[in-house]
Amino acid sequence: MTATPDAGPHDVARAHRPFPTGKLLLWALVVVVAADFATAVARNPNFGWPVIGAYLFDATVLRGLSVSLSLTVVAMTLGIALGLLLAIARLSQDRLARGLSGLFIWFFRGTPLLVQLIFWYNLSTLFPELTLAIPFGPVLAHYDTNTVITPITAAIVGLALNEAAYMAEIIRGGLLSVDRGQAETAEAFGMTRLYALRRIILPQAMRAIVPPTGNQLISMIKATSLVSVIAMADLLYSVQSIYNRTFEIVPMLLVAVIWYLFVTSLLNVGQAYIERYYARGERKIAQAAS
Repeated sequence: MTATPDAGPHDVARAHRPFPTGKLLLWALVVVVAADFATAVARNPNFGWPVIGAYLFDATVLRGLSVSLSLTVVAMTLGIALGLLLAIARLSQDRLARGLSGLFIWFFRGTPLLVQLIFWYNLSTLFPELTLAIPFGPVLAHYDTNTVITPITAAIVGLALNEAAYMAEIIRGGLLSVDRGQAETAEAFGMTRLYALRRIILPQAMRAIVPPTGNQLISMIKATSLVSVIAMADLLYSVQSIYNRTFEIVPMLLVAVIWYLFVTSLLNVGQAYIERYYARGERKIAQAAS
């Protein structure tokens, strides 16, 4: 067997990658198709672009947008707070706390949000009066259900309880992602479980909690459109009230779509910033290891 003659040393400094002809052709095809589609949409009069421009900043639409944003902030805040309590209960050693938390999550994750909203809005058909009483004892106070459960309270309760069920599992997964030795070390230093959770476990778990929480926040923005079925004047309900008068259905729905996309795009940017903030520790560890 003859040995292959040595071709001599290779000049690495002059080495280069082959010209990416195929990739450039693919990019050119994508750009051409996208430009053709954008041109077809822009020139299609059925989209009603003048109507969209006229109503994009309409006072009714902006009021609906503010209602959607307010519902998102309130329901998400309550959902995260209740979800944290449910997650802690799910991880506790107490069987009753685990059972009640699991039952709550099972019910609110297992039924559609739209059904829950309609149920809360029509609660008076089941309980005409809401009473505050000692179990099997005297009634301390009673209120008319229709006075307490208005469209705004039904929307907040429905959205918040549903979100709490999902956030409980997200937070529980984040807490489980932290090495158990962290809690054991904190206990060895005499920290209470609550203090260790607040100062050691939860900050580390945030790296696993933040990304899905950002997704839930974006989903919540879109889920607020469901409250239009209970006569809550959110963004979707506002554009519906306009196209019921003008019959410009598609342009008004596109107005809502544009605002939803704008808000969710801002949230995506904020989520990316928060993820980078909580990933600082991992980057420092990687730099130290290298």
